[in-house]
Amino acid sequence: MSELRCYIFLDSLQPKYASFLGTVAQGFLPVPGQAALFVEVAPGMDIMRVTDVALKATNVRPGMMIIERLYGMLEIHSDSQADVRAAGRAILDALGLKEEERIKPEIFTSQVIRNISDYHTQLINRTRHGDMILPGQSLYVMECAPAGYAAIAANEAEKAANINILEVRAFGSFGRVYLGGEERDIDVGYRAAEQAIADVTGRPARSGA
Repeated sequence: MSELRCYIFLDSLQPKYASFLGTVAQGFLPVPGQAALFVEVAPGMDIMRVTDVALKATNVRPGMMIIERLYGMLEIHSDSQADVRAAGRAILDALGLKEEERIKPEIFTSQVIRNISDYHTQLINRTRHGDMILPGQSLYVMECAPAGYAAIAANEAEKAANINILEVRAFGSFGRVYLGGEERDIDVGYRAAEQAIADVTGRPARSGA
């Protein structure tokens, strides 16, 4: 039986996060303002069945379907929130699961580095897929699990403050979020990211999950 690790609905993709997804997604690229759903299951190959159900249920588009060694992740989006929610219900019905059976996310790292040095920025800028960070700005990093919840953390941070999306990894064993910007904006944005994770309900992760 499939395990529902992550199930999270984003009501409106923010401009910077939607643009970031356009640099990493290999499917149909989302645009700002669309609704999105991130689903993560185990075993990873079960994401094939999840994708099949979602695409046949409503008029949604898949942005990412990623199969890792242990987990599979699907991102779907649409101009219609109703279509995205209907696709989500179809996924849950097919799996025989309920939304509340998802794993409640946990934050493992939440750090702000202020007045970042020039050489540190170069290391980050070489590996990011989104915005760049400049010397003297503040950097925020978050690590959470399950990984898919990194998506809502980044999106809600952008809703709350004028931050830059440097990198978001929403698949694998851990999700990671890198945000950059002026100190006052990062201080608001990171709190919104943490609150977004805290607000997600679900069951505790099993030991070793």
